[in-house]
Amino acid sequence: SSSSSSAKSSSSSGTSLATSSISLSPVSAPDISASDSPRWDKSYDVCICHSEGDLELVEELVSYLEGQPESFRCFLQLRDAAAGSAVVTELCHAVQNSHCWVMLITPGFLQDPWCRYQMHQALAEAPMANGRTIPVLKDVDRKDYPRELRNIYYIYMALKEKSFRQIRDTVMRYLQELCRTSTKAME
Repeated sequence: SSSSSSAKSSSSSGTSLATSSISLSPVSAPDISASDSPRWDKSYDVCICHSEGDLELVEELVSYLEGQPESFRCFLQLRDAAAGSAVVTELCHAVQNSHCWVMLITPGFLQDPWCRYQMHQALAEAPMANGRTIPVLKDVDRKDYPRELRNIYYIYMALKEKSFRQIRDTVMRYLQELCRTSTKAME
């Protein structure tokens, strides 16, 4: 009977409960921008793996992420790789020094051996890390989704703005969880 009475009380005041939980969530969320945040342990928040043919879309995504209030730090190969360095070295460095990896899986991605190489590097770095590898499908059928990623949910890019927001939210959740687990480990 106690569970039925609590159910009645929560349903009668459902609006006020929802409002109070929404107002509390930002307070309870860890501050990923704090100077002691584990976010700063790596050079980048996000590494974007893409084919050359998708550069314009990726530049829009990077501009969106870097323009957010969190000022996400993105690795974009053509912009951030050191001139004169070996491509393999730069790709491995970007994967190792990024918290999350966005894989923009397009027909060009599936044809590009460097994209596949970088995808394998990301999976080797953290094969089961929830939220670190963020596959984004665009103009690719589900049947063509890489077998290596089949244990990871993907974002299907139909509306660019919605997909960008989903990518941002996924990166944010990962960084908040990183901060939360780091705080618990220190306690």
